[in-house]
Amino acid sequence: MSDVRVGVIGIGYWGPNVLRNFAALPGVEVVAVADRDDRRLREVRDAYPHIAVTKDYADFVRLGVDAVAIATPPATHFPIARDCLEYGLHVLVEKPLALNVRDAELLVDLAERRGLTLMVGHTFEYNPAVRRVKQLIDSGVLGKIHYIDSSRVNLGIFQNSVNVIWDLAPHDISILLYLLGMEPLTVSAEGNASIFEDVHDIAHIHMKFPGNTLAHVHVSWLSPTKTRRMVIVGSEKMLVYDDIADEKVRLYDRQAMPLAGAAPGEIRCHYRYGDSVALPVDWVEPLRLECEHYIESIRQGTPPQSDGYSGLRVVRVLERADESLYNSEKRLQALMVEEARSPNGSRQGDSFSRRAEIN
Repeated sequence: MSDVRVGVIGIGYWGPNVLRNFAALPGVEVVAVADRDDRRLREVRDAYPHIAVTKDYADFVRLGVDAVAIATPPATHFPIARDCLEYGLHVLVEKPLALNVRDAELLVDLAERRGLTLMVGHTFEYNPAVRRVKQLIDSGVLGKIHYIDSSRVNLGIFQNSVNVIWDLAPHDISILLYLLGMEPLTVSAEGNASIFEDVHDIAHIHMKFPGNTLAHVHVSWLSPTKTRRMVIVGSEKMLVYDDIADEKVRLYDRQAMPLAGAAPGEIRCHYRYGDSVALPVDWVEPLRLECEHYIESIRQGTPPQSDGYSGLRVVRVLERADESLYNSEKRLQALMVEEARSPNGSRQGDSFSRRAEIN
């Protein structure tokens, strides 16, 4: 079987990792790299002399590329992916698939009509620790999932074209949909644009799933420390997945349940404080597994795990969260205007200030 000829588009922050993994895969030939930056192209040429470099990914057709990996800023994902599908190339595009549902649907439809593989780089779905967590959920070890609380925060990196929801939350949303196997019934969000006007750098996303499962995602570019942590609470046991800890998955034999025999309206609870254990995880770089799966899907003609429909489902949630964030800001601004115009507003403020001084 002949090698799959791959082209990489974008060699900035994430692209070098994509290039490194495809270059190391058997049965894959990285034919070309495209980027607008001359310095980056020189670095690729120095490290991989056999790979062609170009500023125009349209050259990939002439160079005989079969499949592309797109690692460019989010706002460029849709137009580049559309072009490559129209060229007849298989496409792996980084998250998010697009910045709105309409564009995501167009890519899914185009890939289907052309009979091409469309895959989204939801890398955490290929993370062995996340897969271990899904095994535990699917096996029923945790019982009914009551809620999931996820935090993905760090200092920077501010983006020019998207807010923090579109930058960081695709990871957490894709993990949630993968773990639970369903989409949320409701989505709402609140946040703040602390540094740049109209660019939200902090967001809290709230979701309710079928079966009364609650999920909360906290994303931020304004945290002094880096956190990648997910707490999953079930009716039988609890679990913590920490992506940057040495022990990535820890299972807690802990539980809260109502005591039998309590009077109506009386809240009496039994708490179980059992042991916790770090679960073994056979670690392989998730990006390598993702790249292998992409090539396998192309060879076999089968849909990848994180296919276009998976990417579309994530974009649906992101779009609903972004709309909720915008609407909550509009409501807040209206309340602030109303408060400023209210004759009682200043008196209430003065009264609050006096109480604060007394306390």
